[in-house]
Amino acid sequence: MSASTPFARNIALYPWFRFAQSLVFWQAVWFLYFQNVLSPAEAIILYAVYDISVTVLEVPSGYASDRLGRRRTLIAAAVCGVVGALLLAWGGMFGVFALGQFFLGGAAALASGTDSALLYESLDAEGRSDEVEAQETRALQLSLIGFAVSAITGGAVALMSPEITFVAAGLAMCGATVLAWRFAEPPRPDATAPRGGQVPAMRAALGQPVLRWIFALAVVMYGFSHLPFVFGQPFILSALDRVSLAGEAPLVSGAVTAIMMGLSFVASLFALRLKGRLGLPGILLLAFGMQIALITVLTLTQSWLAIAVLFLRIVPDALSHPFKMGRIQPLLEDAARATYVSFQSLCGKLLFAGSLVLASVSASEVSVMPYSDIRLILGWYVAAGVIVWLALALTAGRAGVAPDSQN
Repeated sequence: MSASTPFARNIALYPWFRFAQSLVFWQAVWFLYFQNVLSPAEAIILYAVYDISVTVLEVPSGYASDRLGRRRTLIAAAVCGVVGALLLAWGGMFGVFALGQFFLGGAAALASGTDSALLYESLDAEGRSDEVEAQETRALQLSLIGFAVSAITGGAVALMSPEITFVAAGLAMCGATVLAWRFAEPPRPDATAPRGGQVPAMRAALGQPVLRWIFALAVVMYGFSHLPFVFGQPFILSALDRVSLAGEAPLVSGAVTAIMMGLSFVASLFALRLKGRLGLPGILLLAFGMQIALITVLTLTQSWLAIAVLFLRIVPDALSHPFKMGRIQPLLEDAARATYVSFQSLCGKLLFAGSLVLASVSASEVSVMPYSDIRLILGWYVAAGVIVWLALALTAGRAGVAPDSQN
């Protein structure tokens, strides 16, 4: 097909859609913003609300995507992002914050699996399905640039008004809505299966050892990726308070996030070469191990070294996400492609949300979360992570994770 086909346009627009989604200007200040109005325990629960809200829409949105189409689902995701961001800008009370978090959770749920499915099916329609890892890597790189730009900008703006960061994010999601509107629905030959065909397709997918292994890895890596996001801001605030710079926390947090994304972008440039040397199981286990190591450092020290380690938070995602998607997409049936990825995402969010609810029980009711609380909570996560990593390392070969050893 020529480069002017609708599906080639999808491939070209996809990274920019991901870029618009990543302009989350509030990302570096959300916990500090909530904490100004609510207690630390309520701020943690609000993040859990975001994850728990996915329970309502994650799998149904995957089903809708597989039945009603990728384009409509992505438009709905972008619109939910607009509504959620504006509600959080309005804020003022726990109920409004919770509703805003619910809509943001809905936006994530609707996009989960659907965006990657649209890319893979567009590539397949163009006869370019072997490019999925490279195209996912390119989209990830633009996402990281968007996160970096919005983090440093949002951190600076938040010194004047944290509410503006949510308004700016809402405008970015308006841009994502326009891009989603321009997508063309890719062809899905077996998406016309009889009603209920997704259930056998899901069973077939989960019956494959390699998909079960990557499923388990993705579920636990979701939580470990977001732990520094939840606890990084109070950690930075606590460290800055020790040197009487707590008032600069939004700007410092934004700078840390920007550097974090920049380092991850650099890592993504070498990811394909590193995967060639280590193999797929090796690079995936390396990525998960890096997450555990990062949380371990935060558990052991409150020094500036720990803040520097936060710079590496997204590097594991840059080293794993394109390869996880590239491995599973060819093994999934079109009739349940988005449903499967949504179910995987749902399990990760539910597990992490449940752990956060338990963590909130250990949090103090004081205005600022102390480091002693952070250390206690993260210590339990490290212990669990080591156990899971060992189990995955021991079963990778038998599961046939490497492409040349599929079962």
